[in-house]
Amino acid sequence: MTERPSMPRAVTTATRVGALAAALALGGCMSFVPAYQRPAAPVADAYPPGLMPAGAAGVPAAADIDWQRYFIDARLKRLIGIALAGNRDLRVAVLNIEQARAAYRIKRADELPSVGAGVSAQRIAFGGSGLINLYSAGLQTTGYELDLFGRVRALSQAALAQYLATEEARKAVQIALVASVANTYVSLLADDELLRVTRETLATREDSFKLTRLKFDHGASSELDVRQAEQLLEGARVALAQARRQRALDTNALVLLLGQPVPADLPPAAPLADQQALPDLPAGLPSELLTRRPDVLAAEQQLRSANANIGAARAAFFPRITLTANAGTASTALSGLFKSGSFAFTGSATLLEPIFDAGRNQAGLDVAKVNKDIAIAQYEKAIQTAFREVSDALAGRATLGEQMRAQAAQAQAAQVSFKLADLRYRNGASSYLDLLDAQRSLFAAQQALVQVQALQVQNLITLYKVLGGGWTEPAVAAN
Repeated sequence: MTERPSMPRAVTTATRVGALAAALALGGCMSFVPAYQRPAAPVADAYPPGLMPAGAAGVPAAADIDWQRYFIDARLKRLIGIALAGNRDLRVAVLNIEQARAAYRIKRADELPSVGAGVSAQRIAFGGSGLINLYSAGLQTTGYELDLFGRVRALSQAALAQYLATEEARKAVQIALVASVANTYVSLLADDELLRVTRETLATREDSFKLTRLKFDHGASSELDVRQAEQLLEGARVALAQARRQRALDTNALVLLLGQPVPADLPPAAPLADQQALPDLPAGLPSELLTRRPDVLAAEQQLRSANANIGAARAAFFPRITLTANAGTASTALSGLFKSGSFAFTGSATLLEPIFDAGRNQAGLDVAKVNKDIAIAQYEKAIQTAFREVSDALAGRATLGEQMRAQAAQAQAAQVSFKLADLRYRNGASSYLDLLDAQRSLFAAQQALVQVQALQVQNLITLYKVLGGGWTEPAVAAN
């Protein structure tokens, strides 16, 4: 005989009969779905020390700020709006919601009987009486399960949780899309700035090469100086080609996110330096991520679904009662099917008590329990990932500002050093080696400054994303 599940394992025959009677008396209110308890968050109660500067006074939480209010660049807002309308990943997420909603409606419909019109013909043998034909037509309901132990309701609850999980997943996709468009846009701004710096460096090195070649032609410098100047010049051309390629790659990435080519009628872009004027968001407590991050909420709904499936697996150990009914006309002759007095009603109930199933029900329960353990681990992993992402973004906010200030000071010092080295070289007061080092240092410092500026803006965007920003519930229109 199949082993019973852990909860009803020791149920005796008398107890089972009592349970069946109680279920009938209560109109089928019994359920074997375990009481849901949210697992404890496997993270610290606060973010790492030193990463929590006070946010700006009066600034709401990230999850309460629309992306239209968070971003300040009109060009970026237009791009995000285009992406939300045309991105294929977001479209798939919306279609997944429709699919899950339809699946839930199917499971919900199983709780009610299905009624249809039907016509049937039967030939019945009664001992030695010969064959009798029986024709019937009318309304029929077949195979309706009387859900005494909550199996159908548990499956419906599981489908509902799956549907709600897809709703949260759609929000998570939108949040990620908004942040991806913004980060890619900032990368394009940084590409443009690097192109500007590289072109200026290329022009400077072309002038330096011409001057060195002129000095060599008049015997005032060596061929080594000429070759070093040529090396720097070609290095600038290499950097320019790399910058152009990177901009093309970032443009392609933006096109994919938008789901269409970048329109030509976009508003003017704000400079990269102006992109840093984003709200200083309060991080709050790690526990707030449980209710503000859609990916965490989606993982919890998956856990609820797995929890409900345990109830369905437990109910499979108990009797299953199905009802069949037919109301209409019946006759032993086809010609008399719709004559007066041919009304007939038939009804039957089938009770199936599991006796031997080769361990199928027990295996189904074991699978449901393991699936719940997997869902718990995935839920906990979602919380830990969220905690780590917020901590990383806070670490960036705490350090990138100082890094950018130091990088700007270094670039300014490199600019002054280059001017002095160039002046001394033109007047013969220093060797070309000094100018060579100054040019290299200036270009590297300028590139690093652009990169850290972009990194700081992208970190602010990421902080907005990991705190749940980028999605708010649509406003309900007033009646």
